[in-house]
Amino acid sequence: MKKWMLWIPKLNLGFNDAENYKRPENKDLFNKIFVENEYLNKIHSDSTYFILGEKGTGKTAYAVYYANNQYQNTIGILNYIRETDYQKFITLKKEKHLELSDFTSIWKVIIYLLISEKISNTENRISLFSSNKFASLQKAIDEYYAAAFSPEILQALNFVEKSKIAAEIIAKHVKLAGEKGFETNFTHSKFQTNLFFIQKHFEDALKSIKLTKNYLLFIDGIDIRPRNIEFEDYLECIKGLANAVWSINNDFFSTINSKFKLRVAILMRPDIYSNLGLQNQNNKLRDNGVLLNWITTFRDYRDSPLFSLVDNLLSAQQPYYNQPGECWDYYFPYKVQNSKTGKYDDNSFISFLRFSFYKPRDFVSMLSILKENFVRKSVNPQKVFRKEDFDSDEFRTQYSDYLLSEIKDQLLFYYSEDEYQLFIDFFQSLNGKVDFTYDEYIDAYNEYIDEINKKGYKTPKLMENYDKFLQFLFDNNIIAYFEDTSDESFMRWCFRERTYSNVSPKVKTNSRYTIHYGLHKALNIGKKIKTSESRTSKITAHNKRYKKLPD
Repeated sequence: MKKWMLWIPKLNLGFNDAENYKRPENKDLFNKIFVENEYLNKIHSDSTYFILGEKGTGKTAYAVYYANNQYQNTIGILNYIRETDYQKFITLKKEKHLELSDFTSIWKVIIYLLISEKISNTENRISLFSSNKFASLQKAIDEYYAAAFSPEILQALNFVEKSKIAAEIIAKHVKLAGEKGFETNFTHSKFQTNLFFIQKHFEDALKSIKLTKNYLLFIDGIDIRPRNIEFEDYLECIKGLANAVWSINNDFFSTINSKFKLRVAILMRPDIYSNLGLQNQNNKLRDNGVLLNWITTFRDYRDSPLFSLVDNLLSAQQPYYNQPGECWDYYFPYKVQNSKTGKYDDNSFISFLRFSFYKPRDFVSMLSILKENFVRKSVNPQKVFRKEDFDSDEFRTQYSDYLLSEIKDQLLFYYSEDEYQLFIDFFQSLNGKVDFTYDEYIDAYNEYIDEINKKGYKTPKLMENYDKFLQFLFDNNIIAYFEDTSDESFMRWCFRERTYSNVSPKVKTNSRYTIHYGLHKALNIGKKIKTSESRTSKITAHNKRYKKLPD
């Protein structure tokens, strides 16, 4: 007898942003749909300090899972860097005339404070306070914050900013505990000295306690740079954080002689990691990082972690147990065309792969859009999704807009809103082409640059020359290049080529290129534009909407 499955409107497809799963009312759903896999095991390794992945690959989801559950006796702590935190760092830099090493020291104190607070609230206080060093430090923290410390980075930054007061309070409680040989001459002008004193007492305190659990602090929010924070200021702050994480894990936490471990890990995109300038950067990623990559093939997709994750999203909430793949095949029972044979014998999942960047968020977005459209129309008698639903202009447009919004967020990390709009208008110069040669690309580039310059616009930084712009298009998975063999052509996408040893793959010049399927609607390509006047009119319309780029 055929199993009864939830009606499509009853499906809960969760959230695009995993931060929502920290809310108490969403934890049960998240635990149901979360799939423990090899990445979770890699993150659990004592040597993992950097968790890398493009936007939407699940970095935050893994951190939230740790924060919601004591996975293998490990307490997860998740903190986000917010806009006000960056602003505070910039203020400190100006007031204290800070260098990169000072940023590293500040981050060390922040990390120690956040972990110490979690330990204090989790471990047996009688056991903890048998250590005079940890007890005196905790009393100092309680006095400074009037016993109302909120475990957030901004609160911890306040402790750093008032380093003279914080150091004096710590010194008082250390003295009351009977310790000797500590600095007592604290002044506002000796910021670095005060900071080192605070750091040393945190390290002494953490070394002195006996833990009953592991503690893993995740720092997230790095992928978002507030619009009002200059890129160089942002980068200096993040470089200090990365150096602090490396130093704390490698030089301090690893030296603590304890059965249970302390660790801190940061979550970031590969392009940001490439900008950090860490020594032996590739080796650090290979030895001390996890690169989230959900790549699979059309042939082997059924055994992939990506298919398992998507199928489990559907099956975890069903009233009956289902075999792997059973729910996907129920809700998407149709076949799609095989691009090589022309026959309609490929599983529906293949079409989802073609239109995605092979990221969990892409699939959640596609499913959510399909469900919303289904509910709104409510005319499908089959109670399952049809090929027509996926092929509809409505779905393709909605999903294409989603993909472009993801790219926009990443682009605005480095560039301005005006530069983004000029980048979008470039595609009209391709005259509707989805596939194009290197020479056709250069002609389109030169034509477009001439047009915007005639209108009084400065060439955007991302379009300073045609090879730089081509690399930008490849980096953001807007285009792939073709690599030809004697009997076959392969599409090379940046997200597929990225590896531990090649975090920033390079595009091939003098090749053929194609624009990603999922972006055709949003970029308004695929149909030939009749006259050059239509492109000129778009540029003119752009001039009316956006101010000129500053020199």
